[in-house]
Amino acid sequence: MDDVSGELLAAVREIRDLIRLMAEPAIAERDRKLREKLREIVGRSDRVAKSVLLMNGTRNQRDIHREVGINEGQLSTIVKQLKANQLLAGDGKQPQLAISIPSNFFEGTDE
Repeated sequence: MDDVSGELLAAVREIRDLIRLMAEPAIAERDRKLREKLREIVGRSDRVAKSVLLMNGTRNQRDIHREVGINEGQLSTIVKQLKANQLLAGDGKQPQLAISIPSNFFEGTDE
């Protein structure tokens, strides 16, 4: 039974990923203004972009700082800016983006 459950879960996740891929154009249009603001806040910094991509609610700011190597003060400032622009859900201690973005959203940024 455990093997069947694992296969079923894997199939459901694959379906979810395919639906997200198909829905991305509609999501992008719905969130266009918020995504533009997100790009404005992040700028062209690769470290900031990587930090934002890690903001899924499972890591606190210290974890993100350690994983990416971004300055703690800079990360704190970014979190405050995201929160002020309604781009974060929750309190910001474990930042989670309020909008969905694809993993390649910040391609073309550089340090």
